[in-house]
Amino acid sequence: MEKRKKPKYKIGDTVVITMYGTVGKITDVKWLDGMHVYEVNKSEGLYMEASLQLLSEYEGNVVEQEHIDIEYKFFFGDLVQVKGYGADLFKVIGFRTEIWRYKENAWEDVIYELSRISDGEWLEAGEEELTIVAEAANAETFIQKLGLLFSVNKPQNPFEKEMKLNKRGYRQTERDMVRKKDDQQELIDGLLDIYNDYKILHEMFNDWEYEQVMRVVLEKLKSI
Repeated sequence: MEKRKKPKYKIGDTVVITMYGTVGKITDVKWLDGMHVYEVNKSEGLYMEASLQLLSEYEGNVVEQEHIDIEYKFFFGDLVQVKGYGADLFKVIGFRTEIWRYKENAWEDVIYELSRISDGEWLEAGEEELTIVAEAANAETFIQKLGLLFSVNKPQNPFEKEMKLNKRGYRQTERDMVRKKDDQQELIDGLLDIYNDYKILHEMFNDWEYEQVMRVVLEKLKSI
C-alpha cells in the first residue's frame, strides 16, 4: 500500500490561486484519487497543489479578495428587549449586514428586524440596542408564562367598553372587582414563580441570561 504523502499546504495557510491571482485561506484539505486537493475560503471548488502558491512566495500580481466573518449575536425567534422601549418584548424575525468601505475607514453594521410581542409592531434596531431575554428555543414558553402571548396591556375596544358601561349603569359591580383582583393576584403569583425559578438557575449556573429574565419579570411586576 502506497504511503500517503504529506500535504503541501495546511488549513489556515494564506495562498494565491495562481490562475486568477486571488488570495484566500485554506479551509479544508481532502485526499482524492491519490492526491491532496484544497478548499479555499469555504468555496465549493477544490484546487490541486499545482494551482496554488503561498502568498509569501508568490511573485505575480495579486487581486485582493476580502473575506469577512460576521458574528451574529441574535438569531431568528430570539426574544429581546430594545433600548428605549422599557419592558416591551420583541422577537427577531430577520437581520441583514450592511458593509461600509471608505478610503480611510471600514466597518460592518448588523441590523435586526423585530416584531413586538404585544401588538406585532415592526421595528429595526442595531445590535448594540438589543438585550437577549430568551433564546428562540425557550421564547414561546417564556412568553406564555409571562402572560404576554395576548398582551395584558392590549387596548380595549372603545365600543365594547361603552356597552359594558351602559349595561352596568356606569358602575362596576362588586363581583367584577373581586374577579379582577383575583386575576391580578394570579398573574402576580405566576410572575413571582418565574422570578424564583430563574433566581435559583442564576445562583446555580451564574448565567447572565437568567438575570435578564429576572429583570424583565421585575419590570412587569412594577407595571402591574
